[in-house]
Amino acid sequence: MTKQAATTGFTIQLGARARDVLTRLVRAGYPHETCGVLTGVHADGRTEIRGVVEARNLNTERAHDRFELAPDDFVAADATARKAGLDVVGIWHSHPDHPAKPSKTDLERAWEGWSYIIVSVGKDGVKDIRSWRLWNGDFVEEQIDGE
Repeated sequence: MTKQAATTGFTIQLGARARDVLTRLVRAGYPHETCGVLTGVHADGRTEIRGVVEARNLNTERAHDRFELAPDDFVAADATARKAGLDVVGIWHSHPDHPAKPSKTDLERAWEGWSYIIVSVGKDGVKDIRSWRLWNGDFVEEQIDGE
């Protein structure tokens, strides 16, 4: 079960540059799931995304509907973020030809308190971008604000 953004108070800022990078990466990876790391800051009860970092999807058997983020890509993104005074604040991935809602597998692998941006993408491009946070064992939707 998921809860809507209006009832949670969680907000994530995804500026135009970050949104453009995200859109380009998921379109380039279609029809496979693409994934990566979100870097930024937590401030005043909101998360500000300052970086969208691509990572390799190591799941080659079910790349159309599963992702396994490469650990060394995560470590590299974390190191780069820290050098810039930022933190890893979440993970992003695409759902080719499926809604931008977390799956059971997404829930099983999520870390409490992080943001999870899911992008629904089809052959004609991006359909929807939504963000979720694992909170008290369930996903709650975060409101996405632009610049």
